[in-house]
Amino acid sequence: MHRLRIATKVADIDHLALDLEPWTPTAATPDEVLIGQEVWGSGGRMGIERDGSHASHIVVPRAQVRPKPKALSLPEAGAVGVPFVTAYEGLRRAGLPKAGESVLVMGANGRVGQAALQIAAMQGAQLFGVTRRAEPFRGPAAVPVRMIDASVEDAGAVVRAETGGRGADLVFNTVGSPYFEAANQALASGGRQILISTVDRAVPFDIFAFYRGRHTFVGVDTLALTDVACAEILALLTPGFESGALTAFPVAPENVYPLARAAEAYRAVLAGASGRVVLMP
Repeated sequence: MHRLRIATKVADIDHLALDLEPWTPTAATPDEVLIGQEVWGSGGRMGIERDGSHASHIVVPRAQVRPKPKALSLPEAGAVGVPFVTAYEGLRRAGLPKAGESVLVMGANGRVGQAALQIAAMQGAQLFGVTRRAEPFRGPAAVPVRMIDASVEDAGAVVRAETGGRGADLVFNTVGSPYFEAANQALASGGRQILISTVDRAVPFDIFAFYRGRHTFVGVDTLALTDVACAEILALLTPGFESGALTAFPVAPENVYPLARAAEAYRAVLAGASGRVVLMP
């Protein structure tokens, strides 16, 4: 156990970027220690099931944190957690895309959408993104995404036209019911769709198209992930952040709040703050 200084992302609450406070080792100190190192972690328990997470110090098991990528500042690391953990867990469970496969993300400019497209790009996939209106991709410029305006374009038709008639090998549907039918129509034979959210619970479902298309649906609930599992995902993502293949979300200085202004930070989130909001002790 270690005492920690915390940078907690307010919008998702459950992510921590931490700076361990030096202390005097004892004979019981584990072989692998992180004294004086900056670490990060995430998970549904912190800030949701456990009280006291919004504090300057907190005690957590060693397995719940990993060394923070040196390429990221503490505020940037604090803003990574939920979107990238969700994106990676969805892609992992559906089968990480292979080089040359096509990935379509519904809600491409949301945080999870941006993270999913970055990870898919790192895997060498062909990328498509859907938004409600005409928008450029808001993620890193180096990530080549064919953006589709859902108000005037048929996502399935566009993807099939640009994949030689095959369709999307993988659809990451970050919105749920509004894009459910379009996502199914875009799926290639043997394709898989990832679902993490929805507006309506009930959706039209063509069972015939599902089994004849040999499709797979994957549901992801990151609140069900343990803090240790989230730490392991962050460890897997660390090389991507260190190499520059993955880019953290920018955090504007005005969106970094001290604990004394936590209520103000929450009001900013509820008002629809466009950037990442971070609490720093």
